[in-house]
Amino acid sequence: MLVARLHGTGDIRVGAEAPPAARKDEAPGEPVALVRVTAVGICGSDLHWWTEGAIGDARLAGPLVLGHEGAGVIESGPRAGQRVAIDPAIACEACRACRDGYRNLCYRIRFAGHGDTDGMLRQFMAWPSQLLHPLPDAVSDAAGALLEPLGVALWSLDLGHFHLGAAASVAGCGPIGLLLIQLLRAAGASRVIAVEPLAHRREAAARYGADLVLSPDEPVSGLGVDVAFEVAGNDDGVRIALESVRPGGRVVLAGIPDDDTTTFSASLARRKGLSIAMTRRMNEVYPRAISLAARGAVDLDGLVSLRAPLAGTADAFAVAASRSGLKVIIEPQL
Repeated sequence: MLVARLHGTGDIRVGAEAPPAARKDEAPGEPVALVRVTAVGICGSDLHWWTEGAIGDARLAGPLVLGHEGAGVIESGPRAGQRVAIDPAIACEACRACRDGYRNLCYRIRFAGHGDTDGMLRQFMAWPSQLLHPLPDAVSDAAGALLEPLGVALWSLDLGHFHLGAAASVAGCGPIGLLLIQLLRAAGASRVIAVEPLAHRREAAARYGADLVLSPDEPVSGLGVDVAFEVAGNDDGVRIALESVRPGGRVVLAGIPDDDTTTFSASLARRKGLSIAMTRRMNEVYPRAISLAARGAVDLDGLVSLRAPLAGTADAFAVAASRSGLKVIIEPQL
């Protein structure tokens, strides 16, 4: 099978490797299925690995298969032929975080395309069967891959404690920001304000339902929204979120900064008495995300701006890093 591995900063190589086999996982009775991968999204966190050889405090320790947004088809066993979305997080189910119901915060989590756990940029992968969610016919393979970023947006919305009729701002209109705009609309927001430096993403934000679309150099301090979401991954996005929210409001930080450092005005946050939450991936939201996609409550396919074969992974990463489009999808079977 073909596999795309990151060997160092900007160094992705596609080569042939032996396919994995379905097996029994370490936990008794937990089968691991062989999946033919059909679609993989390139995420902003994948770009951190590609441009920096790191993400946060984690550094590349050896050649790694990236990709944690994926869909595929189960190859064998009782579920053979079933189209599935692939949950990338394998939690230990035993630590304090798991026992408290926060699998996304698992102390010993294994995550596709992170650390020493190979991800989805390959033609076949073996993955725990319980993490393979059936896809309805109404959800395409590409949309199945985008259920992972939709899940991050949905979990961010949960962390915002968003209420019907509330107003919100979204700083950063990449795919997750655009999905948040759609979710806010579906959740009954009275007003959605989007802030984004790139013109084509501002246009997309308006198309997906933002009432007011601004560039970062326009004032936001008087907007007074109830909840502000930062999805930009930089201090300017955090500033915009803090300035746009009302006193006593809530701010959700979902972006990942390049240098693993976030700074903001403590006096601004303190004088407003803001509550600040941090997004860590997602927690148990795949069934809800699938339902939203199947019912057409969110548009996933419309976010795809480029599809590429696995052999073109390096060029696809360069396009994604240029941020000239919205979402890049790799189709490993092409």
